[in-house]
Amino acid sequence: MEMKTKIDAGEGKQELVITREFNLPLELLFKAHEEPEIVEQWMGTKVLKLENKKHGGYQFETTDPRGNKHGFNGVIHEFSPNQRIIRTFEMENTPFAVWLEFLEFEKLTEDTSKLKMHVIYKSVELRDQLLQMPFTQGINMAHNKLEEILSKLK
Repeated sequence: MEMKTKIDAGEGKQELVITREFNLPLELLFKAHEEPEIVEQWMGTKVLKLENKKHGGYQFETTDPRGNKHGFNGVIHEFSPNQRIIRTFEMENTPFAVWLEFLEFEKLTEDTSKLKMHVIYKSVELRDQLLQMPFTQGINMAHNKLEEILSKLK
């Protein structure tokens, strides 16, 4: 699988910069992050709550192959349609501390767009722990699925 989503993990830093260009118009790419039905499809998770506004929140739940439920939640600090989402992200019942995500959406052409995620972690160690998991493959698979699902809506 070609890794179209690029992850820049500078040595000794508490951050990641994740970038991906999509063969999707900007509005569709943004829609994939704001409409619960679409989020559920490409993330493979159940959306329990998604309040797309400043001081809004979200809560997702996924079930692993053994039937165990895992929760994810956060607070939305900024929601600027087709431009930016700033939010926290927390994986419930894990050793990972809450992290901060800056999602920036950019129009490249009428039919292409770019997502840049700047993610800041509490420590270098926590960031590196996450990278030891199949994080890169997982985000690439999710972004590939996002593009596949939304290509049908073009």
